[in-house]
Amino acid sequence: MKTTIKEAKKYLNQEVTIGGWLHNKRSSGKIAFLQLRDGTGFMQGVVVKAEVSEDTFQLAKNITQESSLFVTGVITEDTRSDLGYEMQVKTIEVIDEAHDYPITPKNHGTEFLMDHRHLWLRSKKQHAVMKIRNEIIRATYEFFNNNGFTKIDPPILTASAPEGTSELFHTKYFDEDAFLSQSGQLYMEAAAMAHGKVFSFGPTFRAEKSKTRRHLIEFWMIEPEMAFYNHDDSLEVQEQYVTHIVQSVLKNCTIELKTLERDTEKLANVVTPFPRITYDDAVKFLKEEGFDDIEWGEDFGAPHETAIANHYDLPVFITNYPTNIKPFYMQPNPENEDTVLCADLIAPEGYGEIIGGSERINDLALMEQRMNEHALDAESYSYYLDLRKYGSVPHSGFGLGLERAVAWISGVEHVRETSPFPRLLNRLYP
Repeated sequence: MKTTIKEAKKYLNQEVTIGGWLHNKRSSGKIAFLQLRDGTGFMQGVVVKAEVSEDTFQLAKNITQESSLFVTGVITEDTRSDLGYEMQVKTIEVIDEAHDYPITPKNHGTEFLMDHRHLWLRSKKQHAVMKIRNEIIRATYEFFNNNGFTKIDPPILTASAPEGTSELFHTKYFDEDAFLSQSGQLYMEAAAMAHGKVFSFGPTFRAEKSKTRRHLIEFWMIEPEMAFYNHDDSLEVQEQYVTHIVQSVLKNCTIELKTLERDTEKLANVVTPFPRITYDDAVKFLKEEGFDDIEWGEDFGAPHETAIANHYDLPVFITNYPTNIKPFYMQPNPENEDTVLCADLIAPEGYGEIIGGSERINDLALMEQRMNEHALDAESYSYYLDLRKYGSVPHSGFGLGLERAVAWISGVEHVRETSPFPRLLNRLYP
């Protein structure tokens, strides 16, 4: 019976065959312990000299790291294992023998590991991060599908940008200028006017020359947009969504979180509602905490966001930022025209902003005014203005950066580990 490591628990005390790779091994005289992996998980295979042929035992002792195998044996209970079971190996068939595998069980430098990212993905911790990423993606579709959203795919090649073109990748689209998308938001607003509640999920690009642990050049965004939703309505959806993905990871990725030594108690505390603080109050708080470098009208940096998040130890909304540091499309705050109805969601433990969102301007004249103030070409945005000409409604939306969310939930320090093949300022390989 062929099966996988993940499904092997169904065959307790039965003989099965699993195709996989040798992750690591050790031996102690008359027993060899094989650490096997097959993509679905990691499992120990025990080879007892007295219970197998001499050829099989010698093969178990000599087989090299990352050689591919068919291993046949009986699945038995093992309470010491995270899985709860292991294999008593009977036979081993080598498919392909690996030689001089470059990532050995020792410390390697980050650049070396990034140069070998295609192999580093096989390691136990990197495997766990990708499994958590996959669970967040699964839970994302679950949440939006269960809440009446329609998935719409915006284009990656665009003629305009929602937040200006200074940090976009320029390309030629035949004889026209084009850019790689930094956000699908403007198109999602159009889709919301057709479908009510929509979301997109795809790659976005920022030509931002940053080397911080929070930045990637290419990253994936989840961008919902909702017709007839005001700013407060949107905040409720955001906290419900974030709570859902966190609780889904806690439920379905227990082994992966343990592999990463993640403090799950902190994740278990992530439940609605999330605390909220206005930008005005955040500036006051930071000054009281000794941040004399921040003045009203300036954007927050990583140390500022971390200080605010640490005060709450939960995801926290910072609302109503100054108009002059936010994009042109955000609805003015009726209680203070110098600010807009927006919010950034700051993750705990120093992971920074994971969501940015706002209520969108729905008045045509005001939108035209803001576009003029930002020196945007009205012709390039004519489709966007049409949304305000033909049945405009209040609407709101937000964008969550997948890799930052994965970093926070999995507890890894740098977002480069949360993308299978990260694109960084000085890295386009592999």
